[in-house]
Order: sequence, then structure tokens, then C-alpha cells
Amino acid sequence: MTHTVLVTGVSRHIGARVASVLAADPDIGRVIGVDTAPPSSNALGGGGVTLGRTEFVRVDLRSPDIAQVIAAADIDTVVHMSLVSAPSGSAGRSSMKEHNVIGTMQLLAACQRSATVRKVVVRSTTAVYGSSSHDPAVFTEDAEPIEVPNRGYAKDATEVESYVRGFARRRPDVTVSTLRFANFMGPGVESPLTRYFELPVLPTVFGFDPRLQFVHEDDGVEVLRRMALEDHPGTYNVTGDGVLLLSQCVRRSGRPALPVPSAAFRALGDIARGAGRVDFSPEQLGLMSYGRAVDAGRLAAELDWRPKFSTASAFDDFLHSRGLFGGMPLAVIDWLSTVLGGGVRR
Repeated sequence: MTHTVLVTGVSRHIGARVASVLAADPDIGRVIGVDTAPPSSNALGGGGVTLGRTEFVRVDLRSPDIAQVIAAADIDTVVHMSLVSAPSGSAGRSSMKEHNVIGTMQLLAACQRSATVRKVVVRSTTAVYGSSSHDPAVFTEDAEPIEVPNRGYAKDATEVESYVRGFARRRPDVTVSTLRFANFMGPGVESPLTRYFELPVLPTVFGFDPRLQFVHEDDGVEVLRRMALEDHPGTYNVTGDGVLLLSQCVRRSGRPALPVPSAAFRALGDIARGAGRVDFSPEQLGLMSYGRAVDAGRLAAELDWRPKFSTASAFDDFLHSRGLFGGMPLAVIDWLSTVLGGGVRR
């Protein structure tokens, strides 16, 4: 079956990769990528990622213009990748919320009016479960958050999911898939969390050692590709197997840790955010205090598939891509490995 696919958010790395892999599929007739600006070289990354035959259209999802794009191209599959996890340097929190929530509302309204759309795939986040001291050991898709997120990216994603559920009720003929991704890791990923691990000193919340989960960008892109080509309605957690404690991540990175009280962690976040380094938002503080773990068994059973990267190997690949492993540059590790006859392991 030939598909005409719309991918939103192609100016960012994961969106560009999804558009690229779909454009390379011979079963897909057209791929149209939309965003407010074309993808930069940083978004495409250095791994040979190109948009291929993707047709780029500059459009702001907050405007009704997206309906014209969907109608003009007879779109049958929409892959919504456009949620942003932190305010950009030139725009504040209000602009981020408008982009995430109002943009999604406009997109879903256009899909609801469309006579051709038959499938909608939405990238969401496990942040909708929140992070608190009362959380269960592992969240499944049916679990409700103990403390409903009331700010930031997590609140936006919670609102987006509510609009997606409303759309699914109004258009039961459309296959709707919602994917709750753990934090992405990989060579091309730039996020508040990857920027945190690149700091020369890693502040941690005194007295806490949260559990973290990561999904490698390769596995995330493969799940999105499968969802775009196959019918798998429902909500699914997406993460690599296993968990890492923050202390384990710190040791792997080789960075020194600086345990500070939560109030000081928040203050350091304000300083780092002002310097344009990293955003220690309140939700980031919650994650760095209490962590979060989810079960991805539903996805594995639905797709008969397991991720190639575990949480640990996804994080290690991120470290390798940044030229660090255990705090030692990889060039030095390679040299030592040669000198010692393979005695130093990467």
C-alpha cells in the first residue's frame, strides 16, 4: 500500500531521522516534512542523515495553514514529532506551551476535518507520569500519576494526550498511537538531560540517587517507523531495557559529582539556564530527586520486538559520541588499548 506521510517537527534531530527513514521506504509514495524552519546541519547530525526525498514545507502548527497542507497532499498518515521539551533561547515558556499544545490542537483539528487521514502517531513522553516520592516502582501505561504534572513539558504532554484521546473518540475510524518515550540518548541527541551530562561538574540532589531510563535514538526511530507503516492503536511506553542509577551515570561519565540541597540545585539551574547551558526545570528537579521507571512490555508484545540498546548501552553510546568514557578521552583509551594489547576496555 502506498502512503502519503506528514511528519511534523523535522527541524529537530529525531523528527529529521524519522522523515529520512520513511522517505527511504519504497512503500511510501510521499513524505512531507513540516516545521517553522528547515532542519539545520546540527539537526541532521553527522551520521549521514538526510531528508532524502522528503518535501519540506515551512508552516507553523499554531496557524490553520496545516489544514491546507493536509488537504492539498491527501495525507493519510500523520507522525506528530513536534513537541519540544525546553524553551529555546529566543522564546520563553509561553511560546513553548503554545507550540506544544495549541500546535497539537490545530493539527488534530485539521486531521479531524480530513477525509483522507487514516492514522495518527504522536510522540509523547514518560514525563506524563511525573516524579514523586510516592510513585510505584514501575509505571505501566494504565497507571495514573501520583502527582499530576502541573508545569513545563510534562504538563504540555499531559494536555496533548488529552486532546489526542478526544480526537480518537471523535474519529474512531482513524488508528491513533501514542508513544511515551523515555529520555532519548544517542550521538545526535541534544536535550536538557544530555546537556546536563556534558557539564564539567554534575550537581546532584543531596540524599537522592534516582533511577533513570533511556531509549536510544535508533530504537526510537525504528518504533516510529513501524507505527507509521503498521496499525497499532493504543498507548505504549518506549524505553531501553533496565535502569541506571544517577550515581552509575555519573561514574560512567567520569565527571565529578556535586551533591547539593534541592534548593541549591534549583538555584544552580537558574544560573545554568541564564548562561544558556542547561535547563534545570522543576520537572528536572523531580526527576533528579525521585527518578522514574516504566514497563515497555506492552510495546514488545504488540510489535514482537525488543530494542537493540538497553538503557546502559544507550547511555554508553552517548558518552562515546561525545568523546568521553569514564572521564578519559576515547583517543587516549584507544592508544592505551593498543599499547597494552587490548587490556583497556571501551
